[in-house]
Amino acid sequence: MQDNTKIPYKIYLEEDEIPKQWYNVRADMKNKPAPLLNPATLKPMSFDDLRPVFCDELIRQELDDTTAYIDIPQEIQDFYKMYRPAPLVRAYCLEKALDTPAKIYYKFEGNNTSGSHKLNSAIVQAYYAKQQGLKGVTTETGAGQWGTALSMASAYMGIDCKVYMVKVSYEQKPFRREVMRTYGASVTPSPSMDTEIGRKINAEHPGTTGSLGCAISEAVEVATKTEGYRYVLGSVLNQVLLHQTVIGLETKAALDKYGIEPDIIIGCAGGGSNLGGLVSPFIGEMLRGEKKYRIIAVEPASCPSLTRGKFAYDFCDTGMVCPLAKMYTLGSNYIPSPNHAGGLRYHGMSPILSQLYHDGYMEATSVEQTAVFEAAEKFARVEGILPAPESSHAIRVAVDEALKCKETGEEKTIVFGLTGTGYFDMVAYQKFNDGEMSDYVPTDEELQKSFATLPKVDL
Repeated sequence: MQDNTKIPYKIYLEEDEIPKQWYNVRADMKNKPAPLLNPATLKPMSFDDLRPVFCDELIRQELDDTTAYIDIPQEIQDFYKMYRPAPLVRAYCLEKALDTPAKIYYKFEGNNTSGSHKLNSAIVQAYYAKQQGLKGVTTETGAGQWGTALSMASAYMGIDCKVYMVKVSYEQKPFRREVMRTYGASVTPSPSMDTEIGRKINAEHPGTTGSLGCAISEAVEVATKTEGYRYVLGSVLNQVLLHQTVIGLETKAALDKYGIEPDIIIGCAGGGSNLGGLVSPFIGEMLRGEKKYRIIAVEPASCPSLTRGKFAYDFCDTGMVCPLAKMYTLGSNYIPSPNHAGGLRYHGMSPILSQLYHDGYMEATSVEQTAVFEAAEKFARVEGILPAPESSHAIRVAVDEALKCKETGEEKTIVFGLTGTGYFDMVAYQKFNDGEMSDYVPTDEELQKSFATLPKVDL
């Protein structure tokens, strides 16, 4: 039983305790994620099929279902030391404000210029692109955190970076855009008129504010048509969740250091990189029959892929040029409401997390935007960090679970991921403070219309 008097506000690991290997949860999964399919043949994608799009080493990681631990290159370990290990914080002030017997911890990933966990994978992908002798990389970004992280990593590695930013975020978050440009990236609002797919999407959806699926299509098109470039992705793919396991491995090591056993682990869920990175080591224990945890994925009610989506093969992008993945999806044609959780505005969910959710290792809930910002404001006022809108989805449910403990008197230990800061999200906070923020929940009819576009795959 933990002794509260001995647990500091912030639990830090030593520099030499930063993980030296990533954890590949697929190695412990009995039901592996279904393979990516070639959109032309509907056959599983091979290494050679993926080479025109992704870096070679990243493809090997993407397809590896058996190696439990993969070594982190020394250069990446050295880069991680610039901002890692990240602190695990005991939310004493939040506990007091809620008057709850629950013990609340959060893993804070905003301690770098990108403001989020995204740098954990961006530097890896830029590293492998450089090792392969490429000129540059292309990508998409929603809220801008991934684009910022990749622009930083590309500058560090000395390669070019082209970012397609979801149009609504490009307009709402000009300062995030300027950080990317400061690090040398070119930033284009998506859908644009610069690509064939962008022009097609604009013609089919006049006035669209865009989506991550749109931006992915454009970034892939540019990568495959530009010599010396490859596409990199900030979420969803197996390789990205692998790199992000530094979050969960550090969290688990920090908890173990003080003999803390979490009951509930909570993360926001868009494509799955943060959630997968945080929970993979804990789910690994569950898969091996060693421990039991309650894992909660929290998504926006405006883009509820886990809670209202279909578990089916679907295109990863709106332009339907990327591989098909079996995942919980709202349909690649689904254009989410232009709400402020830009990083969660994706139509599908990581194949790994989708399979784990389908197999009962996680639960999921969706929350509306105004409730999310209420929790964000409460957290900011008592814990001193202005959280990102994405992170605030996890805060909302952590608060709700802590209040349930207040009702029942249970002393549960809650851990959630604070994925980043919200200092570039002030338009959203302004709308909330001015009472201009609204909630949008898609109707069943809207979702059915999108589900009707799912590809017919018979395996």
